[in-house]
Amino acid sequence: MDDKEILREKVRNLAAEFAGEGDAFGWFDALYKQAAGDNEQIPWADLEPNRFFVRFAEETNLQGDGRNALVVGCGLGDDAKYLHDLGFNVTAFDISPTAIEWAKRLHVKTGIKFFTADLFDPPKEWYQAFDFVLEIYTIQPLPLEMRPKVIDAIANFVKFPYGKLVVVTRGREDNETPTELPWALSRRDLSRFDENGLKQTYFEVMQGDEEPPIPRFVIEYAQKAENVQLFPE
Repeated sequence: MDDKEILREKVRNLAAEFAGEGDAFGWFDALYKQAAGDNEQIPWADLEPNRFFVRFAEETNLQGDGRNALVVGCGLGDDAKYLHDLGFNVTAFDISPTAIEWAKRLHVKTGIKFFTADLFDPPKEWYQAFDFVLEIYTIQPLPLEMRPKVIDAIANFVKFPYGKLVVVTRGREDNETPTELPWALSRRDLSRFDENGLKQTYFEVMQGDEEPPIPRFVIEYAQKAENVQLFPE
């Protein structure tokens, strides 16, 4: 078992401990507190933007052009910083106050707006407020029974009618059963975004560097064209 897998096992145990107490989210802040400023104690916090998202951004020539972006479950803010560097006006949030304070220290000179917020109870002004929404690895660690509610909440941030959403997640086939945290998403799971009025405009499977490789799904959504009324009556 390598160091990363040891850390993941620690995370699984911590999440199970909190779940046993009826708390599905408390383990996030507990993990950041236990790290005590050492990002190497957090499996996903390598102080670099997600490489699968970077590849998507380069392939699609993603540019901010001053548009408003929201990063869901931003952690230490590496992906938020990448969007900032692409020219977006970035807001980022996480449920962990410790992570947010840490992110603020790391990116103090950027002007990124970091908030501690609950996905299920965000500021009302965020509803359909963002031209670009980014979700990386925040659906997959949450309990499976919450998945529809989580997807609904993320979809609600996308501006109508022209907003876009990018999701990066571990992927699995529809007939596979996830066996441990992080709970990979299937195409059937992702179809919930379609039910929220979003249309898939990009889908690519990218292989991780694990052995054996774990697939990542990288998906872009936009508001469905039939939902856009250019000339309201």
